Amino acid sequence: MYTKNKTLKYLSSKVSLVVTLILTLMCQNCADLDEDPTTSQLAPGQFTSLEDFDLGVTGVYGKLRTASQWTTFFVFGWAGDDITTHRALNKAPFREYDQMNVSSDNPRSLSNWNDVYSMIRAVNTVIESAQGLSVPDQEGYDRLLGESHFLRGTLFLHMTRIHGRIPLPLSSAPDFEIGLATQQEVYEQVERDLLLAESLLPDLYPGVIAGAPRPNKGSAQAILSRLYLNWAGYPLKDNTKYTEAADVAKKVIDNHPAHGFELLSDLNDLWKVENRFNSESVWTIAYSNPSNLGNRKYGILGYPSDVEGGWSETFAEVRFFEDFPEGPRKEATYRTDLDWKNFQDQVQPIFTKIAGPQGDLPSQWSTDRNDFYMRYAEVLLNYAEASGRSGSPTAEAWEALNKIRRRAAGKPFNTPDPSVDLTSGDLGELAFTERKWEFAGEYLRYNDLVRMERVADALSDQARTPLDPNISLSNPVVGSLSPDNYFAPIPQIEIDLNPNLDPDNN
Repeated sequence: MYTKNKTLKYLSSKVSLVVTLILTLMCQNCADLDEDPTTSQLAPGQFTSLEDFDLGVTGVYGKLRTASQWTTFFVFGWAGDDITTHRALNKAPFREYDQMNVSSDNPRSLSNWNDVYSMIRAVNTVIESAQGLSVPDQEGYDRLLGESHFLRGTLFLHMTRIHGRIPLPLSSAPDFEIGLATQQEVYEQVERDLLLAESLLPDLYPGVIAGAPRPNKGSAQAILSRLYLNWAGYPLKDNTKYTEAADVAKKVIDNHPAHGFELLSDLNDLWKVENRFNSESVWTIAYSNPSNLGNRKYGILGYPSDVEGGWSETFAEVRFFEDFPEGPRKEATYRTDLDWKNFQDQVQPIFTKIAGPQGDLPSQWSTDRNDFYMRYAEVLLNYAEASGRSGSPTAEAWEALNKIRRRAAGKPFNTPDPSVDLTSGDLGELAFTERKWEFAGEYLRYNDLVRMERVADALSDQARTPLDPNISLSNPVVGSLSPDNYFAPIPQIEIDLNPNLDPDNN
């Protein structure tokens, strides 16, 4: 998603960058991830106790919550064929992604870049401040160190799925001449961080509630399976990584009770606020609206202006909705109780995953909804797809796929059912298709299209045009659908400050 635009030069921003880098290394108020978060801060300098270390780690979570509470954190999700935004209003930055025409001056790209790299610098500070710390509780120290590397590796992976090649700062000291790492180097660094996290984190993080709001060993393995699937796909296309994706996902599946992971029986329950902490999330980003730490991606942001006072930000694509297989999963994914074809503002279906189940979310822009950054359902489908694509479609891999299919049909997921189960065919492709429906509206679809080089197939106007002739396509693609436009450009202001970040210079 790359449209060069170097007309704007932010000459005064060199000073701003220095100030920003300094501030990220100073103390700041952050919130813990409990349901009733308490105030904490990033501790400066060398840690002298395990409490200091924990304070630093929870401070990073506060920065994460502040960044991820906005749709900006998942801005690349609008490029998928499942999600769209308003055709006008103030949604231009989202429309650029929606229409594959992202400028290097996109303000959402820049905001997300600043937020995530601020977190990465903060994690680096925490890791450095913990070096040489001698404490009586070695398990506690290892857990916090593993958690720090989990956060850094996950954030690097998050950014490379948006921008492709990215810088890899591994020190808290500002590097004003850092360059872009190769894609191989990015994946290798993510792997190092997550493997270290896997080795240090416990099976279950002590003292936390369901959904792993503090990651455990299974959380790290789950994100590793996501990494290896990306590594096996575009742009590196290292097919050997399918085996590694399957192997590490299988570890999570084999030990899921020890990690507290399990599918919810009913998809309808997954999106209710009362289940904001649940066993299906393998890593949860938690919020607390009563503490003024709410999530601002859901609720009225999923409605048009003529419904519930909506903010017209995140809608479902009509064609994707039309193609979606009928059944309980579709009913749990979309608000089928709404007469969306008669909306006046914009004719689009509404995601239950965004607006909430009927009567569950208040008509406001800040809610108690948590983010399920990765679900156990994805681990199962990662295992099934990677097993199929590696040439090892075992009975266990078929069972992983069928668990998702059974629940989608409203049946008990652990009980074999010949009317639903599949036991033959191309398991990799079948699992890939299952992901399409299972994760609709969760900002994951576009990355799947990229890694399998199917962006053009899914995003052509012909593929996205509604079947209903009375409904028009809201945001037709205006940019290229070729692989050289798959990733969003590095923000131009960053290149102006540091030309080493210009991909044309690498």
